[in-house]
Amino acid sequence: MIDTKNTNLTLGMKETWKKGLNKIDPRFTEYFFHQVYQPSYGYACVENGQVKGSVCCIPHAFMFNGRVLQASMLSKLAILPGENKEAITDELMECILDRSDHQELITLLKPEEEGNYQKYGFKRIFDRSRYTIRREDMTQTISNLGCSFDPSPVDMLKVYVGFIRRFNGFYARDFEYFVNLKKEIVARGGKIVAYYNSKEKIQGYATILIEGKTARIEECVYLESTALMKLINAALQERGTIYLEVTPEENIAMLFPNSEKLFTHEVYARLNNPELFSRLFNTHVETIEEAFQLSHKPLNLNENY
Repeated sequence: MIDTKNTNLTLGMKETWKKGLNKIDPRFTEYFFHQVYQPSYGYACVENGQVKGSVCCIPHAFMFNGRVLQASMLSKLAILPGENKEAITDELMECILDRSDHQELITLLKPEEEGNYQKYGFKRIFDRSRYTIRREDMTQTISNLGCSFDPSPVDMLKVYVGFIRRFNGFYARDFEYFVNLKKEIVARGGKIVAYYNSKEKIQGYATILIEGKTARIEECVYLESTALMKLINAALQERGTIYLEVTPEENIAMLFPNSEKLFTHEVYARLNNPELFSRLFNTHVETIEEAFQLSHKPLNLNENY
């Protein structure tokens, strides 16, 4: 049975994360359930009083071709080990998509692992590039002049607005988003470094997460290459090897020709109402691929929920 919007589900859902999502940082789990989670997000498959599997369905308004589309992000699908993963996933998806078909044009999905999400009508529409950069790849000497590890949410919002103009399909962020982002990164044991130019205007920031002997830049926002190099250099002072995650359109290989690059599967999408979507954008589409091909700019879907 699928249960939802129930405050009593919280502990059971958290348990599915701990046991069913091996790649999730426990610190992120704690932060999410203390600071982000609301009972209205939770969908759980419950048998004999125990949560066997769960997923979060979180409101996710994003900008697309100048309009704000009200959507949801399905995040952190988790099934307890030893349970029938396919059957539980089918139950969860049937319940959520029945709701989505009547309430929103598009539903987004960010899975933690590979799966046959196509059978639910989802198509992969956004990947990210991950570069492996080592300290020896930094061939030029760069100082920390202009770098700060405590940028204000206002400054982060300002530079993000300038950066995101290059893209489409991004989450509609505000001041409160960056207040919470700073709290999240600290809770996960990470840092945020920003670069300010000689006029003390912010030119970029990067969120740095420490993962054992390596560090990962989960988000890098910058207005020009000097800012990018400053941010990468700051991360390399934390660990000798870093992973930099960016959109495929950002050709970091030009700056680091020896860096390794791979694509990671990020976001899937489902078009729930092609007719209404077509009317909204004065066009004719039948599939989610056709819908996103209307984009005038490259996509940038870089949120976990």
